[in-house]
Amino acid sequence: MNDSDEGAGQAAPSRRKDARRNQKTLLDAAAEVFVTSGVDAPVRDIAAKAGVGLGTIYRHFPTRADLIIGVYRHQVDACADAGPALLATSPSPHSALGHWINLFVDFLVTKHGLAAVLQADNTGFEALHAYFLDRLLPVCTEMLEAAAVAGEIRPDTDAYQLMRGVGNLCIGAESDPRYDARCMAELLVAGLRRPHH
Repeated sequence: MNDSDEGAGQAAPSRRKDARRNQKTLLDAAAEVFVTSGVDAPVRDIAAKAGVGLGTIYRHFPTRADLIIGVYRHQVDACADAGPALLATSPSPHSALGHWINLFVDFLVTKHGLAAVLQADNTGFEALHAYFLDRLLPVCTEMLEAAAVAGEIRPDTDAYQLMRGVGNLCIGAESDPRYDARCMAELLVAGLRRPHH
């Protein structure tokens, strides 16, 4: 893709695109720092990883709660966007679903820290939880429907039940090195398959 020629006469849209790209870089960096160092990590570590000044972070996210919410929504969006992309590129809908559930598990296991912080402010957490369901349920539904249409899984699998079940499999996974939630989620996804006659 070559977008060097689209800048002519489009200063405002490309500036907006730059701002969005900068925010994405910032949120990717914050997510990585939160996962490795926890949500109380110094903001200067995030700034250093993103290659921006502290002022830039505070301009976008005046408080740590704003930054945590920003990261959470960003990660939910990435998980939601991955669904259609996987359906388009995977050998089958069932294998796309398997990959997507792996991403979902990674999200849940690394984001539990975020969720715990946000539960202190219940209204903020409820809004985020609603966002999480609004964005991810339709994607999971679409993937299950594609796999059912392809005859790979039973047609009555409910997306909420599946996501809730995978969520339950992830509880406590980050603090128990002997337990691999991804492995259990893979078993669950394998179990959705229709037996071949």
